[in-house]
Amino acid sequence: MSDNTFKQEVTAIAVLKKGEGRLLKQGGSWIFDNEIANVMGTYSDGDIVLVRDFDGYPMGRGFINSNSKIRIRMMTRNAEQEIDLAFLKMRVQNAWDYRKDVMQRMSVNGEVISDTGCCRVIFGEADFLPGLVIDKFSDILVVESLALGIDRYKQIIVDLLKEIMAADGIKIRGVYERSDAKVRKKEGMLPSKGFIGEAFDPVVEIVENGVRYLVDVANGQKTGFFLDQKYNRLAMQRICKGKRVLDCFTHMGTFALNAGFAGATEVIGLDISEFAIEQARANAKLNGLEDTVKFKVANVLDALPQLNQNGEQFDVVILDPPAFTKSREATKNAIKGYREINMKGLKLVKDGGYFATCSCSHFMTQELFTTVIGQAAKAVHKRLRQVEFRTQSPDHPILWAADETYYLKFYVFQVLS
Repeated sequence: MSDNTFKQEVTAIAVLKKGEGRLLKQGGSWIFDNEIANVMGTYSDGDIVLVRDFDGYPMGRGFINSNSKIRIRMMTRNAEQEIDLAFLKMRVQNAWDYRKDVMQRMSVNGEVISDTGCCRVIFGEADFLPGLVIDKFSDILVVESLALGIDRYKQIIVDLLKEIMAADGIKIRGVYERSDAKVRKKEGMLPSKGFIGEAFDPVVEIVENGVRYLVDVANGQKTGFFLDQKYNRLAMQRICKGKRVLDCFTHMGTFALNAGFAGATEVIGLDISEFAIEQARANAKLNGLEDTVKFKVANVLDALPQLNQNGEQFDVVILDPPAFTKSREATKNAIKGYREINMKGLKLVKDGGYFATCSCSHFMTQELFTTVIGQAAKAVHKRLRQVEFRTQSPDHPILWAADETYYLKFYVFQVLS
């Protein structure tokens, strides 16, 4: 593919209001509709526009969409940078090189080996390709495109990524699109789901932290598997050996199976989704852990008080709930939800046992989440000794000034009376 076969011409200039563009100036990628004074020239939604400050200072280039409250998503802070094939290849190459650097682990022999078998390869704004997510599951890529402008480049970026990986000896067997999130409607886009290129079996086996999983990229949640907790699951392996473990909101059994793999004596995983529990049971069997790791379909909010009433106690309790809030307006109710679930979970931990709890909403800040956990512990008369604080794995990098890229907060505590 020649560098001259693709180029996005600029035919419009967006001018910011005086004093606006705060996030952009701090290093972020978004410009909201109420920050723009005017747009000079002609454009179609999804086109690249030049962005200038109120005084004419060039701020960079990004794609515009009049359907979205996020009016412009920046592609580059260099106003002279052409958005062409060479630019996209540079962005994709940088994203892959970064994963090769940070996604590594130690072998049993003490050697550093690659851990890119399953990882997030492109993480939207944090990789300066706003609105685009690409996950790698063994030899399968799963694409999620959530913004109109980047959707135009989707096929080109996929082709470039396959080419770049091939240079490292990695052959991609197939690509599946999971652009079926509701947020696409805010961009004036319809959901899109299906094969990009030739069809293949969408159920793929991956290995993470030594644990094997069957991932259904067509029917699983989001892109099929939550990769962001990869090293948090590994961290839990260290404290689960010989323990009785309760994994709440287990989904495909990920934390539960890591506990079983580490040598837990008994593991119970709870989730309200029958489909997820069926997958979890299949994964337990795949790892030969079906006698140790058991799964039940249950509403966790109802199941925890029942377990407490029955006098059940666990050495380790893990809470990995879905986001209780996806908007700033719903944060107040989310606080109540997080406080309640943490109170219920803490009651089930043996004195001296361990409690892992997390939030995957970027609106629930670390400070707010910390406060809520403290309130829950006080309410049930427990003392917490912090073991560690973690966040998402480094293939989901956090871009400062882009708050939406910092969403996962993960605490491990020892619980004392």
